[in-house]
Amino acid sequence: MPQSADKIKDHELLFREPEYQELFKSKKENFEFNHSEVRIAEIRDWTKSKEYKDKNFAREALVVNPAKACQPLGAVFVANGFAKTLSFVHGSQGCVAYYRSHFSRHFKEPTSCVSSSMTEDAAVFGGLNNMIDGLANAYNLYKPEMIAVSTTCMAEVIGDDLDAFIKNSKQKGSVPAEFDVPFAHTPAFVGSHITGYDNALVGVLKHFWDGKAGTTDPLVRTPDDSINFIGGFDGFVVGNMKEVRRIFELFGAKVNIICDPSEVWNTPTDGEFRMYAGGTTKAEVEAALNAKATIVFQEYCCEKTTKYIAEKGQEVVVLNAPVGVAGTDRFIMEVARLTGKPVPAALEKERGQLVDALADSQAHLHGKRYALYGDPDQLIGYTEFLLELGAEPAHILATNGGTEWAGKVQKVLDASPYGAGCKVYPKRDLWHLRSLLNTEPVDFLIGNTYGKYLERDCGTPLIRLVFPIFDRHHYHRFPTWGYEGGLRLLTMLLDEFFETLDANTIVPGKTDYSYDIIR
Repeated sequence: MPQSADKIKDHELLFREPEYQELFKSKKENFEFNHSEVRIAEIRDWTKSKEYKDKNFAREALVVNPAKACQPLGAVFVANGFAKTLSFVHGSQGCVAYYRSHFSRHFKEPTSCVSSSMTEDAAVFGGLNNMIDGLANAYNLYKPEMIAVSTTCMAEVIGDDLDAFIKNSKQKGSVPAEFDVPFAHTPAFVGSHITGYDNALVGVLKHFWDGKAGTTDPLVRTPDDSINFIGGFDGFVVGNMKEVRRIFELFGAKVNIICDPSEVWNTPTDGEFRMYAGGTTKAEVEAALNAKATIVFQEYCCEKTTKYIAEKGQEVVVLNAPVGVAGTDRFIMEVARLTGKPVPAALEKERGQLVDALADSQAHLHGKRYALYGDPDQLIGYTEFLLELGAEPAHILATNGGTEWAGKVQKVLDASPYGAGCKVYPKRDLWHLRSLLNTEPVDFLIGNTYGKYLERDCGTPLIRLVFPIFDRHHYHRFPTWGYEGGLRLLTMLLDEFFETLDANTIVPGKTDYSYDIIR
């Protein structure tokens, strides 16, 4: 055997051994019954043609590999952003295993989330008993100070009423009557993870501000000088939230971070397991009603939340993920306006350092063409940053982006000479993007881990800047927002450019005319 205790081979070498190669060959010949290699190559080449692209973009009733996740994933993100809060998903165990694994694989940290374990009988008779038992078990086993409830497809299809179920569960003694159980209906068959984030966040705010599902008097707003901040669904939350807090601290501003899971996904290894770490406290949520304004970084991730907060009488400042110089400038100037304070000298210096770095490296990225996919607000920030570099964001695709978002991105493109010929694709998926990469090639692709299959298939180098990132480690620990985040993004873009350049010029005596030591 090729594997033994004395000779351990990693998997990428192990499966090249003769024994495994013979096994694969036998499986292919005796069980797969494929078309011939010639026929497969013919079909593969045809799917890369313009003829196939036109057919691909004409489809209406089929989605192939959408660049989004489902609503409950966003709801679980929100629950992890509140102090000592346990996410409780009313649905099947399999769904919840997906949410836990998705976050754990991205952040390399355990993600706590429980299920009401609905099965076939609950699908027929309703999940009330599952809710009663599930809340009791969660409360007694995991000792949370709050349980945030959301739903999956099964609960939504049969029409389970969370408000009624939670109140019935309290009457049955599952949790104390005064225990906080905010909830949100998050049907996975509509919207995406950013919709679920929005529904869950507004559910928490309504719970505390509007009288806890009618069981107490609504809070009365008493305006003060504090500022609320909402970051939205963000795969780089560990690095970004630290950066946002630092910026507010430089201004000396009193800030309420609403939903901050950055600590629970960045716990130390010191012998103590922390199911709960950091997060926005219930007192901070209640105090947030009194803030003079709320800054929201993700317009399309927080549509219901921003509307609700505005109805409470606060000023709401809506920005799109501040990436690069101009995006960060808008954020900094809004904080300066709201606080009435000048921009700190430290931030002015950081801005100058980022501009200097852009000037040092811009020539390498100028004119390079990019394809991007991800969440709507994130793509607006990345698009603006690429244009600042003189690069061309040729294809911008968001499965969960609508026509309004597409119009906003188009305005960003139209404002720059480097946006000419670039196009926005709302409600399209990664199979559409494959056609674009084959018929209208670009130099680089910006996306998540799933883009590595496009990289292999189309030969377009991938830069991982979109959630989820499973096949690389610790990207989430570094900021992408602010001037410091802009420097990080610039470095990632340059690294991939130089790696690709080296790979294309590595053959001695043939292509190594640009295999340089100095770049």
